[in-house]
Amino acid sequence: MMNQKNKVDLTDKLLHQFIKFIIFGQNISIMYIDYYNILGVNKNATPDEIKKAYRKLARKYHPDLNPNDKDAKRKFQEINEANEVLSDPEKRKKYDQYGQDWEHADEFEKQRQYQQQASSAGGGQWFTSSGSEEGFSDFFNDLFGGFGGRSQGRQARYRGEDYNAELQLDLQNVAQAHKHTLNVNGKNIRITIPAGIENGQTIRIHGYGGAGMNGGPNGDLLITFNIPSHPVFKREGSNLYMNVELDLFTAILGGEITVDTLDGKVKLKVKPETQNGSKVKLTGKGLPVYKQEGRSGDLIITYSVKIPTNLTDKQKAMFAELAKTR
Repeated sequence: MMNQKNKVDLTDKLLHQFIKFIIFGQNISIMYIDYYNILGVNKNATPDEIKKAYRKLARKYHPDLNPNDKDAKRKFQEINEANEVLSDPEKRKKYDQYGQDWEHADEFEKQRQYQQQASSAGGGQWFTSSGSEEGFSDFFNDLFGGFGGRSQGRQARYRGEDYNAELQLDLQNVAQAHKHTLNVNGKNIRITIPAGIENGQTIRIHGYGGAGMNGGPNGDLLITFNIPSHPVFKREGSNLYMNVELDLFTAILGGEITVDTLDGKVKLKVKPETQNGSKVKLTGKGLPVYKQEGRSGDLIITYSVKIPTNLTDKQKAMFAELAKTR
């Protein structure tokens, strides 16, 4: 065994690498996902720059614009995952410090504090040449199954596998947060689905995947949402678009019409001499912005003027007289 002076004083960075790469005396490779690179911004990017980059990429790789494109779907999921972390100040702070292990930042911090206390007390019980693992929390044992050279004869613990599921929602479901019950391996799981969720977006439910081995933690449940195209509304982010037919007389003389929105019917005043292709915006009548309570997109309506058909001779004569006045 190494003497006390030679015990390793692991810094935060070395501890991070230590728990990831030393397992039973062998190295493992863990893929690092660079969220900044995914969004195409640098690490000093402002929240507005991150939001702008996310919206641009989300439009480019949106599944509705890239049907049957698996690469675009994967890219869209990565973009959403990156934005989920970098748009949240607390999550971003943890990610900047711990990388892809940011979700375990609290455990890393506990171990760092323990190591500092042990070192200041002269204990230094983190790591010795004999392979001692004393001082490590159950988190590390659960995640990696312990280290080699164990004399206690305990079995290694292994994390369970992740489960993947797909859930189909219609646009009305997306318009408001709601609870949904899933059946996973005979167990009912009740989850809350946030309003404004995107087609192709994936959320992670911790602990609802496969069972761990030898007391290890369960895996996670990853749910990908499938939101089919709506027959009336076209979605772009949180905004909705729809076409509304106007008869010729209302377009010329003006009037009032009733249109459908996701939360009911509304009456609109049509200005006289409304042209074909004219647009009107109903502010706040789109979809809620994902995880931004109180914010919603808009509903943009495009008017399509319908030319009358099957006119009588008298009606045709009236249009002919009207044409002479031009």
